[in-house]
Amino acid sequence: MACCSTGIETFWANHQEGYLSIIRHLLKMFQCKISTYSGYSDSDLFQPTISMLLDLQVEFEELCIHFKGSKDENLLWNQISRNLGLVEDLRILSSFDTDFKLVFTSWPQNITIWDCYWFTLESLMACTSSTITLYFSHLENKDMDKILREWRAGELPNLKRLIIASWRFEENGEHILGMNLLEIDGMVIQADDGSKTATIKLGQHYIEMSVTLFQ
Repeated sequence: MACCSTGIETFWANHQEGYLSIIRHLLKMFQCKISTYSGYSDSDLFQPTISMLLDLQVEFEELCIHFKGSKDENLLWNQISRNLGLVEDLRILSSFDTDFKLVFTSWPQNITIWDCYWFTLESLMACTSSTITLYFSHLENKDMDKILREWRAGELPNLKRLIIASWRFEENGEHILGMNLLEIDGMVIQADDGSKTATIKLGQHYIEMSVTLFQ
């Protein structure tokens, strides 16, 4: 292993060039999608490599990114966002203040965001992903009420599964579809056009919505 590492360091001018060359070779050999390891997703070396791979139209099965809110990361995100159609499963860990927001110009098939207080109701309603999972959200009862009503009217047409974990969901808060929070547990609602139903499930400080399409 040490011998191999030394060879890589002397052959390529820098690590980034080496990573990219190795990945290209592996993709050519195996014709597979890439999955990133979240433990390295916030390194200065890793993120520019991801950007270059997306520019090469490489497909990702899973892409994990840790954003801390720097200006350089904002520029990098603009590059990544334009190519999210190549990403099957996007996982974002965000640890930045409310002045920094990621702007999506495209969407992956599935998206999971931790510390997602910056991901607003408007962000969610614009999302075209089929699975949306939000942890540590700031969404409230009134937001869930709007989501369900808008979904029933035809919004979020691609949605198959939605999970929102938020400490702001309150049993005695504003009504959701005219009911208290606990009353919607296990409830099945039907889209206005009759094409699908959604089953609502409650957990500890989270709401899950699973969609069933009719053939």
